[in-house]
Amino acid sequence: MTYGIVVSKDVMVQTRDGIRLATDLYRPARDGELVPGRYPTIVCLTPYDKGERRYTEIADFFVPHGYAVVLQDLRDRHGSEGTDEYFHSVTPHTGEDGYDTIEWIAAQGWSNGRTGMVGSSYAGITQIRTALERPPHLTAIWPDVSPTNTFENQTREGGAMQLHMFWALYIHAADAQGVKDDWEKQRDVFDDLRNLRRLFWNSPLQRDDLALRHVPTLAQTLEDYCTRGAYDEFWAKKENDFTRFWHEHADIPATMSTGWYDPFPHAESEYFAAMTAKNDSPQRLIVGPWSHVGMRGDASWTLDVDFGPDSVWGVQRYFEEQLAFFDRWLKEDGGGAPADPAYEEAAPIRLFVMGGGSGRKTELGKLDHGGRWREEQEWPLARARPTTLHLHADGSLRPVQPDSDEEPRGFSYDPDDPVPTIGGLFCAVGEFPSGGGEIEPMWARLLNPALLLRNIMTPGPADQKESADYFTAREPYRRLSERPDVLVYETEPLEESLEVTGRVAVELRVSSSALDTDFTAKLVDVYPPNEDYPEGYDLLLNDSVIRTRFREGFDKEVFLEPGEAVPVSILLPPTSNLFAKGHRIRLDVSSSNFPRLERNPNTGEPIGRHTHMVKAEQAVHGGTVTLPVIPA
Repeated sequence: MTYGIVVSKDVMVQTRDGIRLATDLYRPARDGELVPGRYPTIVCLTPYDKGERRYTEIADFFVPHGYAVVLQDLRDRHGSEGTDEYFHSVTPHTGEDGYDTIEWIAAQGWSNGRTGMVGSSYAGITQIRTALERPPHLTAIWPDVSPTNTFENQTREGGAMQLHMFWALYIHAADAQGVKDDWEKQRDVFDDLRNLRRLFWNSPLQRDDLALRHVPTLAQTLEDYCTRGAYDEFWAKKENDFTRFWHEHADIPATMSTGWYDPFPHAESEYFAAMTAKNDSPQRLIVGPWSHVGMRGDASWTLDVDFGPDSVWGVQRYFEEQLAFFDRWLKEDGGGAPADPAYEEAAPIRLFVMGGGSGRKTELGKLDHGGRWREEQEWPLARARPTTLHLHADGSLRPVQPDSDEEPRGFSYDPDDPVPTIGGLFCAVGEFPSGGGEIEPMWARLLNPALLLRNIMTPGPADQKESADYFTAREPYRRLSERPDVLVYETEPLEESLEVTGRVAVELRVSSSALDTDFTAKLVDVYPPNEDYPEGYDLLLNDSVIRTRFREGFDKEVFLEPGEAVPVSILLPPTSNLFAKGHRIRLDVSSSNFPRLERNPNTGEPIGRHTHMVKAEQAVHGGTVTLPVIPA
C-alpha cells in the first residue's frame, strides 16, 4: 500500500527547559486526508534548514512506505527558539533536545512508539549525541559520515587545525539567526567568503577581523578551534568527545556509513567497533570509495579517479537500504518486523576494496582505478598481517632495517611556500564567486549559502602534481615528489599485487632547528607510466600530521631541543586499496599540507597566537611504515 503525504509545518515541540523547536511533520495520507493509524517514525535533526530538498526527500521516500517523518531545526537555528548557545558542533542541549523530541513523538497518537534517526554529517552528529542520552523510544539509527570526537576527527588533527572547519563556520554564519535577515551583516559574511583564499593565507586568524564577529558564538568557536591545541577540559566535554561516553550509548541497532575519502572513516569504523564490543544489538558498517556524502552521488568517479559502476549507490539505493534496515527494526508495535533471511544472514561489514582497474583513461578521461565490494565480519580485520617497511636514506622503502650509520635526509620547510593540498580527506571548501556586483547579496539571500559556492578545495583521490587548479600551488608546477621539501620513500615495483586494508602506522625519528614544527605523512599508490599517463600517476590514498610539541600526548606540550632527534608517530586514517603488480607503495614525508592543514610557524609560540613565521631545517633519521596487509 502506497500513501500520499500531509505536511504539518512548524509544529513547535517544547523541550524540558521551555525552548520550542520548529518541527515539520510528514504523515501518511489518502486523497489529502490523514490515514488513521500508528506509524513508525523517521527523525532528522539538523542545523540547516529543515525545508531544504536534501531533507524533504527523506519524507518523500519514507512516508509512501508507511512511515511518519519528523524534520526539526536545532535550537538557535532557523525557525526554532534558542538560548544563544549555538557553537557549531560543540553545542550543548543537542542530546537533551533529541531525547525530548523522540519522547514527544512516542506520545503522539500517530506514533507506534518506535523511532529511527537518519542524516549525514552534522545530522549524523545529532543522532549519536541523542543516542548517548538513551531516550527509551529511540529504536535504531543510521549515522552517515559523522565525526565522534571534534578534537581528533574534525578540528585538531595531530595537533594541527583542519582549515575546512574555519570555512564551515561561515556556512553556519551566513544563515544564522540575527544575520540572515540583516543586509549589512550578511554582506560582510559573503565578502569574507568571496575572499576566502586570502583569509586562508592570513595567519593567525583573528576573530574580530572577520565577519564571524556578527555571530559571537561562532567567533568564540573559531577562537577555541584555533587556539586550544592541547586536549583540555573543553575538548573533553560530552558535546565534543563522544568516545569518552560510549558506556552511556543506547544499545540499539545501528548502521554506520562512510567513505575512504570522507574526513571521518576512522571515526565511523571505530564507532562501529566500539558499539559491536559493547552492545548486544546488531551493528553494521558500510565503507565505499566516496568523499563526504558521496554515497548519495550518482557518479562512479571522484575528482579524476574512477572506481567502476559497482561503486555507485545514489539516493535511491541509499534510501532503499535504509528502508530495509528500518523495516526490520521499526515496523510493528513492540518488536521488529520479520526480516528477509538474506538480510539477517548478511555480514555486518560491507567495504569497497579500491584498485584492480586497467590504469588507463576512461571515456570521460578518468583514471580507471576500479575496485570491488567485499563482506567482512569484524573491524579491524582479524586476518590483517602487520607488515613493516623501513625508510632508508636512499629513499627506498624495504623490509630490511637500514645500517646504523645511514645519514639522515633533510629539507627546509618554509611556511610561506608550503606543500599544496592536492585532494585528500576533508569536507569540500568553497568560496562565493566574485564579479556579480550589488545584485549578488540580493539573490544570494534566497538560497542556502552552500548552494552558491564554488569549490576551491575538493576532496578525493588525485595525482600528486601541482597545477593552477590548486590555489596554493605556484609555478613552476611540479610533481610533489619533485619538490625539495618532500622526502619520498618508495618500494621497488611490486612483483605481486598487495592489498592494504586498515590503518597504516608511521613511526619516524626526526629533528628540527625549530622548537616546534610539523611532520606530515602521505600514503601513495604509484602507477607506472603508460600511454595515457606518460609520467605515471601518483594516487593519493590518505595522509595525516603530527605537531611535534604534542608527540608525547595531546594533553601536554613538550618542545624540541633544536637538532636533537626524537621519535614521532603518525596514524593514518583507514583505507582499503589493492596495490597492483608493477605499482610502488610510497610514503611522502614533509612538514605541510596547505590549506587542508594550517601551517606551523616554527616559532614555538602559543597555538594560534604566533606573531611571525620562520623557516625550519628538518631531518628524518629513519623510521618505519607498518601496513595491515591482507593475505591473497
